[in-house]
Amino acid sequence: MTEQINLNSLVLMHYSLAMTNGTIIESSFDDEPLQVTMGSGQLTDGMELAIVGLEEDAEQTLTLTSEQCFGERDESNIHDMDLSDFTDELQPETGLTFNFGTDEGLEILGTIRSVKNDTVEVDFNHPLAGHALVFSVKILGINNTHVQIEADQ
Repeated sequence: MTEQINLNSLVLMHYSLAMTNGTIIESSFDDEPLQVTMGSGQLTDGMELAIVGLEEDAEQTLTLTSEQCFGERDESNIHDMDLSDFTDELQPETGLTFNFGTDEGLEILGTIRSVKNDTVEVDFNHPLAGHALVFSVKILGINNTHVQIEADQ
C-alpha cells in the first residue's frame, strides 16, 4: 500500500509560494528540497491540510486564502516604540524587518513602517498577512514510520 501524508508524517518535498499575480515569494524547486515534520509549525495549518492525503510523486497547486496562510492583517498589531529601544548598531529604517523579543521569551518579526522624531512605528503582522497565496508542491518522499520508545519502569 502506498504511503499517504498524514498529520504525523515526515515529508520531503519541493514547494513554492507565489502571489496570485504570479510573483514568486520563495521556491525550493531550483534548490534543495524541504523536509517538513507535519504539525511542527514549519508550514501553516492550511498548507499542511493542503498536502494531507498526497502520495509520493504527487504534484499539486492550490490557491490558499489568507486565513489558510498567514491570516488577515490586524491593525492592532501595529505599535509605536521608543527610538531608544533600538541599539546604535540596529537603527530602524522604514521597510526593515527586525526580530523582537517578547516578554514570554519568543521572537516575533516586526517591520518598520515609519520613524518620526523619537518614535518608531512597527507592524507586527506577518508580511504576507492578508494575501491569498498560490502554494505548489511536489512530494518526493514520505516517512510514516514511528519508533516508539518504551520508558523504563
